[in-house]
Order: sequence, then structure tokens, then C-alpha cells
Amino acid sequence: MRFAPRVLFPALLLMVLPAAAMAAGVSGMYVEARTADVYTGPCFANSEVGLVGNEAIMAWRIEAGGWDGVDLSGLSVLAVVRSDATLGDPYAESRATESVLIVDATADGSQRSALEGFARGMGGVLLADVARVEAADVTFDLRPNGAASVTAGNLAAVRTRPLDHRDHLCGNETVFYPPLAPTDGAVPGVAIEHTWQGPGLGATWKSPGKRSTFVGRFSR
Repeated sequence: MRFAPRVLFPALLLMVLPAAAMAAGVSGMYVEARTADVYTGPCFANSEVGLVGNEAIMAWRIEAGGWDGVDLSGLSVLAVVRSDATLGDPYAESRATESVLIVDATADGSQRSALEGFARGMGGVLLADVARVEAADVTFDLRPNGAASVTAGNLAAVRTRPLDHRDHLCGNETVFYPPLAPTDGAVPGVAIEHTWQGPGLGATWKSPGKRSTFVGRFSR
């Protein structure tokens, strides 16, 4: 039997961070999309594991702070990941994971290097093998209801909506897979759009309509 952390409700998403978190070196918003349901029941998850969920997009919007002494306030970075196994599956260790980083085109040279270092630090082993680094104009929007929208030029796009009654298909859904990067209270949602059409990973994908996203905050 798999055990998963408790689902947090969207109302918690926009709560003011406590003083300790605000004092962290870097903080901001986080959005993630996968090609498998992350909020689901065991029957749905077991039908997907090993077959889908090998791809993901992780996106960070830095509101305050920096990395390695470089101020990154107002900048964004995305990590696009492709694995040979369902990402986050605690029972199957991935043997190969490649990634592409997309740094904010408005960043200068030192900020681009710091954004790469920040993403690697947050992504850990998932970003150990970066095949390519791209620069793109990044938009990052979070609505009061917890819906989010992230675009990186014409390379990647994620649009989410909060969960509602339509998304409880079997009645015992839970957060089956936790977020791929450290967050402060990320909540699951539905991908209205989840697209990667860039180079470097040997594949592109579109994966809308799945309960496959997280939206939350981060601090480090």
C-alpha cells in the first residue's frame, strides 16, 4: 500500500509566509506539471505507473532573494524533465533522466548562471544531466483562486485550474505523488495546458486534462 501526504486546500496557497520563511535566502512561486495524475486514487495510479508520467515541467518565479550572491528578484526559470520511468514513483528508481533548463531572457549573464545553479539546487538528482539551456521570455501568473499560468516563449506552457467536484472520480483520491521539488504547501490541480515543444530531449508532448499539477510557494 502506498501512503501519501495530506492534500492542502487552495485557500492555504496565498497565506502570508511566516517570518522565518520570509527570511530565507530566496523565495517565490512554484508550478509543476506531470504527464501522470498526481492527485488520484490507487486504481488510476496503478494503471498509469510505468506507462506514463515520465515527463514533467517545473517552474519557479523568484519574488525575492538570490543565489550565490546574485539577486534574482523578479526572474523565472523552468526545468523540463524526461525520464525512463514514472517520475516520483517510490518503487522504481529511474535509470536515466535528462533535462532542459529555460532561463528568463531578461536576466543578464551572471543572473543566467545563478538561475541555472538555483534550478539545479532545487531539482536535485532530476537535474543532474542537463542536456541544453535555453533562454526565453517567461510569463508567470497566479490568480487568487490558485490557478496558474506559465509560458516560456514557444517552448513550454502550463496552465492550471484548482480541483473541484468534477475531479473526484473514484471518491478516494489523494496526493499519490508529492511534488518533485521542495515547496511550502503546494496544492494539486488540473492541467488545462501542459506542453513542451522544444529541442534537447528527443521528444515533445501535450498532456492536458489530467490532475497532474502542483501550485505553491518555495523558500530556501
